[in-house]
Amino acid sequence: MSLKRATPLASALLLATALLTPPAATAAPLAVPDIALANVQAHLNSFQSIANSNGGNRAHGRPGYRASLDYVKAKLDAAGYTTTVQQFSSNGATGYNLVADWPGGDVNNTVMLGGHLDSVSAGPGINDNGTGSAGILEVALTVAKENLKPEKHLRFGWWGAEELGLVGSNYYVSQLPTAEKSRIKAYLNFDMIGSPNPGYFVYSASGQPSGSAQLQQLLQAAFSGKVATELTSVGGRSDHAAFARAGIPVGGLFTGAESTKTSAQATKWGGQAGVAFDRCYHRSCDTTANIENTSLDRMSDAIAYALWNLAGTGGTQPGDKFENTDALPLPDQSTAESSITVSGITGNAPSALVVGVDIKHTYRGDLVIDLVAPDGTAFRVQNSSSDSADDLVTTYTVDASGETANGVWKLRVRDAGPQDVGTLNSWYLQF
Repeated sequence: MSLKRATPLASALLLATALLTPPAATAAPLAVPDIALANVQAHLNSFQSIANSNGGNRAHGRPGYRASLDYVKAKLDAAGYTTTVQQFSSNGATGYNLVADWPGGDVNNTVMLGGHLDSVSAGPGINDNGTGSAGILEVALTVAKENLKPEKHLRFGWWGAEELGLVGSNYYVSQLPTAEKSRIKAYLNFDMIGSPNPGYFVYSASGQPSGSAQLQQLLQAAFSGKVATELTSVGGRSDHAAFARAGIPVGGLFTGAESTKTSAQATKWGGQAGVAFDRCYHRSCDTTANIENTSLDRMSDAIAYALWNLAGTGGTQPGDKFENTDALPLPDQSTAESSITVSGITGNAPSALVVGVDIKHTYRGDLVIDLVAPDGTAFRVQNSSSDSADDLVTTYTVDASGETANGVWKLRVRDAGPQDVGTLNSWYLQF
């Protein structure tokens, strides 16, 4: 986080999380991998060792910064990224940005993640911003490990001389031709994500370019069921600022710097009220001992959550699942229908299309079930019977090879008997 003073933290707003895409009638999102905390910690240990060997810091113009960049670059090169080192000049010294592109994806729809790699000269900068740099790096390496084939193009940036006034990121954006700027559809910034007395802050979309609200909501959703978040106005304090000025939607995460945690925040998040989120901010004690691992773990996982949700699937692959998880009542002696929209598949459905159902019912023999293709063709998968057992959780196989895969498929469930009722909890199609 740069030396420019922050806009005071906005009044803490407890937010209801919201996904960017509607539930149910879309392809199930790619499973988001867990980001191994131990791997993120290993990167931080390497940054600490680099600082120890280079005068105690990783600052712009100092050998510790270039050694940090070389460490990150070597990891990315080995993982199959295309890396570029961009040079600039600041304060009479040469600075460097590192940009890494994952092969594939639509370059006209680029998603970019970034954070600054430099420290202040006073210390090793392990929280500020070794944590963001390490979290982004491990997410990028996980992309390679998972052999992700995204619909959108993925790019990662590690910026130099942020602590001198956002110099590296400003330079990078200023050098992009107008057409290249228009290709970046989202920039997410991660600056300080392991503060020792942590908060869980999501960059506010207020005053930011159109599209930023969706990024804010996506980052909030990453913490759903885990921890409450608050919005914060980071202003022009970190590297998202240059992208925002260029009209690119921006978002980010932050665990707090020199500002003081309130009593309400301590009640919500734990930690110490009346104490800075990071007492070692811009000091020599910003070492690996200055990290709170739970927040680092949650934040790293949230980076992956955002990336996987933004990346797109790159087209449905064999075995991909489309699911509807909206519960649907099954009234007595009535017919109900639930739909799934399939997209991204070339050609026809397979000859062994899997239909999975999860139905709660007190007499499953009452149920008559049809799979209805987009053109209206109905495939009977279950007839009524004298089976008096409860519930129906099973799969069927349908030869749907004569049907176009893309379109709206329906599960039609008829309760053909008296007295007993139930609920369609969920159903899916697996190609």
